[in-house]
Amino acid sequence: MCGIVGYIGTNDTKDVLLNGLEKLEYRGYDSAGIATLNGEGLHLSKVKGRIATLREKVDKGIETKLGIGHTRWATHGEPSEDNAHPHQSVSGRFTLVHNGVIENYYELRDQYLTEVNLVSETDTEIVVQLMDLFYKETNNVLTAFRKTMSLLKGSYAIALIDAEDQDVIYVAKSKSPLLVGLGEGFNLVASDAMATLKETDTYLEIEDKEVVLVKRQEVQIQKFDGTEVVRAPYKAEIDASDTEKGTYDHFMLKEIDEQPFVIRKIIQEYQDEQDNIKVDGNIRAAMLDADRIYIIAAGTSYNAGLVGKQVIENIAGTPVEVHIASEFSYNMPLLSKKPLFIFISQSGETADSRAVLVKTKSLGHPSITVTNVPGSTLSREADYTLHLYAGPEIAVASTKAYTAQIAVLTILAVDTATEKGIKLNFDPLQELGIVASVMESLTDQKERFAKLAKEFFTGMRNAFFIGRSTDYFVVQEASLKLKEISYIQAEGFAGGELKHGTIALIEDGTPVIAISTQENVNYSIRGNVQEVSARGANTCVVSMEGLEQESDNIVLPRVHPLLTPLVSVVPMQLLAYYAALHRDCDVDKPRNLAKSVTVE
Repeated sequence: MCGIVGYIGTNDTKDVLLNGLEKLEYRGYDSAGIATLNGEGLHLSKVKGRIATLREKVDKGIETKLGIGHTRWATHGEPSEDNAHPHQSVSGRFTLVHNGVIENYYELRDQYLTEVNLVSETDTEIVVQLMDLFYKETNNVLTAFRKTMSLLKGSYAIALIDAEDQDVIYVAKSKSPLLVGLGEGFNLVASDAMATLKETDTYLEIEDKEVVLVKRQEVQIQKFDGTEVVRAPYKAEIDASDTEKGTYDHFMLKEIDEQPFVIRKIIQEYQDEQDNIKVDGNIRAAMLDADRIYIIAAGTSYNAGLVGKQVIENIAGTPVEVHIASEFSYNMPLLSKKPLFIFISQSGETADSRAVLVKTKSLGHPSITVTNVPGSTLSREADYTLHLYAGPEIAVASTKAYTAQIAVLTILAVDTATEKGIKLNFDPLQELGIVASVMESLTDQKERFAKLAKEFFTGMRNAFFIGRSTDYFVVQEASLKLKEISYIQAEGFAGGELKHGTIALIEDGTPVIAISTQENVNYSIRGNVQEVSARGANTCVVSMEGLEQESDNIVLPRVHPLLTPLVSVVPMQLLAYYAALHRDCDVDKPRNLAKSVTVE
């Protein structure tokens, strides 16, 4: 959701801002804008729509050395030019961009701004108008900025410029991600390092409730009380070339194809010189000490957590619960005596999960973050981190992060089992290597999956996915993939639940995709296929080699039964991709969705 880019230096600002915002398009947005500053004053451009439209609107004849930019995903007020960022104070002196949600903006408006004529419907405008008010009271920009930030409740990442000062960008954050990029003779601000990788790979983390003065030659970090903070920079572990599509039409297809390489990368990173699994000793100790594991996640990561539960319980013998992050914060169950929390998040910035982490930390419980972005908020604030090594995932619909999460949770389970003295009847790294090869064979069959997508989903408004046991978890992810990018209403069900209500929805031609990779439930799920077929469903069966029947549409090469989700999901991803393509949908940026959900 929402993206921020800021620049102060010696080069012209416009291209840095616009290029950076384009790199953040994957996060989801509905409007955009930039504000730049020079001796002639402030230059503001805003549009409802895409960065390409904004680029056309920006005056190319104006040269500036300082500016801020923003992509907005509407929370308060409809998508419009008035509601787009940057927002300006009534005096015109202050201009800011903001990610997050100001929860007390009504109270602040009613207490301080009854005499101000607001021009937008946003919570953000309240912040810049407060800045104007407090500056008039104090005659000091930094003091006014600190006071404004101290009154805000909720989540925010803010970058502000002063029309009368071309030498500083004022920055602050709470709960929402924001970084400062460091360069020679210039510095940057970004909500995601990918926005500025072309300019730098060196960053400073900003912690909550800090004020940062970003200047051309230096960066000053302070607490709200003015106390100076010294913090060492870090290098971003991202290759800028990884954020390009290359020869692919869409990032999603590129990322589906990258999954075999991601699995091999995970094997490489979690393997020692003796070809044994290696996991940080502190993480191992935390796993061994826990009497119950609580996996906290949202969306695709939640679906990966369901598979992770199955893997950890079957391999390591530790009980696992999986919870939706947005529900857990407000409805915490009774916890075991020695709980361990595992937070799964592609971005490491998921606001719902962070809210749970803050709560569980206050209770003194240990935590592990499984994420694709080391240095992200969840990674920094949890006790330990397991890195996915999947590389940047740009498409809103997650693919390679899902399979990476399952693979890393498998590594964790095996390491724990080994330390417990549990004997395994398979070589996990070898089996993951087989998975990678099978994935590769499946991604090479694109024409076949394109044809199946056309056959089953053309003209359809609804679709159902059914499975049992481990396959039930996969069909939940399969249905999510289809509906989020093709806009076909899709649901994933446990096959045995059909007769308890859902079968009433089956009509002539209704697509029903069934997955059967588990021997102990193979005949049961095939019975469910017969049930829906008898009621007119158009059925597509995905089975595992050794369990197949002649009429099956897709037969997957055999892999270890616990690892079947890593391969059975690949056809589901490709079916969703081609279904969306056939319907002329925006595959990488589906409507109303954001890649990184940074507000609760």
